Amino acid sequence: MTSDQLFPVDQSFAQSASLLAESTASDKPEEACGVFGVFAPEEDVATLTYFGLYALQHRGQESAGIATFDGDRVRLHKEMGLVSQVFSEPVLSKLTGTMAIGHTRYSTTGSSRVVNAQPAVVETRLGNLALAHNGNLVNAPDLREDLLKSNFTLLTTTDSEMIALAIAEEVNNGKGWLEGAISAFHRCQGAFSLTIGTPTGMMGVRDPNGIRPLVIGTLPQAKPTDSLRYVLASETCGLDIIGADYVRDVEPGELVWITEEGLASFHWTKETTPKLCIFEMIYFARPDSVMQAESLYSYRMRIGRRLAIESPIDADIVIAVPDSGIPAAIGYSQASGIPYAEGLIKNRYVGRTFIQPTQTMRESGIKMKLNPLKDVLAGKRVILVDDSIVRGTTSRKIVKALRDAGATEVHMRVSSPPVTHPCFYGIDTDNQDQLIAATKDVAEIADQIGVDSLSYLTWEGMLDETRHDPNNFCSACFTGDYPVPVPEPVKRSKLRLEAIAPLETVTTG
Repeated sequence: MTSDQLFPVDQSFAQSASLLAESTASDKPEEACGVFGVFAPEEDVATLTYFGLYALQHRGQESAGIATFDGDRVRLHKEMGLVSQVFSEPVLSKLTGTMAIGHTRYSTTGSSRVVNAQPAVVETRLGNLALAHNGNLVNAPDLREDLLKSNFTLLTTTDSEMIALAIAEEVNNGKGWLEGAISAFHRCQGAFSLTIGTPTGMMGVRDPNGIRPLVIGTLPQAKPTDSLRYVLASETCGLDIIGADYVRDVEPGELVWITEEGLASFHWTKETTPKLCIFEMIYFARPDSVMQAESLYSYRMRIGRRLAIESPIDADIVIAVPDSGIPAAIGYSQASGIPYAEGLIKNRYVGRTFIQPTQTMRESGIKMKLNPLKDVLAGKRVILVDDSIVRGTTSRKIVKALRDAGATEVHMRVSSPPVTHPCFYGIDTDNQDQLIAATKDVAEIADQIGVDSLSYLTWEGMLDETRHDPNNFCSACFTGDYPVPVPEPVKRSKLRLEAIAPLETVTTG
């Protein structure tokens, strides 16, 4: 059994990626990653995975990787950078096989280094295993200690490698792929949506709460006698791009096992409590992806309408912080009767440059990504709609840019509640004392970002508009009610405050 690393990684490129991540930190929560898998013996699985990852690029831009299986032989290529930078046609042509596992990463556990790129590939007595992980384990320190005691050598600083090694340990102790994987999952606590490749078949797995999404699709059959070809992806947009049909979600606590015989389902734990991350619906997932039986565009428009009902204000135009604020801004406009306009134009490419801007450019840096339309804004009372405020630094720059462009009033409306607590389940949020809503009340936030008024969507409104059982969502970043217990040492690393700012609407000036 062999594993091929096709090309060495340019370490200077990797260092540049790390510097870029530090220098262009977003004022938004960042998702952990996107995962993908395809079992299609007659297809070019590497190219299908490339396009699947391309559609999931919004979930992580630090690194990308694909592992393919051709019987016992595994071929792996992963590097720092965007999917389009990491892969080329010559690279993909060497990634042959009947099955592929893909990953695009933003680091939440483990630093931004190529050694931490995924898929993680480990050896077992039954052959190589390739694993791609979306989420975060809260018991990673304990699991790491157990693996070290079992004389495993950890090559990375990620909890994803720990999951792969835990499976390897169970398999090496005499269990088969399914039994070994299920035993390993019982050792994991936290959020994990996984695609796993083995010489025998492919797995798709979700944790007992289903905090991170994972969907199943099928590729069209050329003729009725063809066997079904299956696809796994973090979101349905990863299916759409390759023409796969959405079948259903992998359920919380479910393992699907895909082989030449088809798909088999196993509920590896009976202790399931659905808790899909509500931020997936508000911000992370693409608006054209389907969750809870509808496109997220529809949900985001509804919370915009709810926001207009909860927090009306007299103004001339409604604009969005692109792109994620657009559906809610349209909904706000529809419910309020105030015209929607494009007031900010987004440069979708400059944020990925590896050339550092000059100090002068950094000081006025918001124009690198968002440029205001002066003739739209001049003399107008503006309602600015965004999906969230985390630190407030970008919001302040945007508000200043709108005023410099001639806006006479700026009223900010946020289509989620105040983010008061950090996430431990795969979202990269700051320590609590760096979350602006954890240290300031709404009036203080409004003053800091420079708006005439500020209002957030209520927690009840956010959940009501899902049109599903509100208990089926994790909203810990707004409430501090963590569905999976977080060990005290891990919790203390981020959760430093107790007082939570009250929710209210304020007008300043």
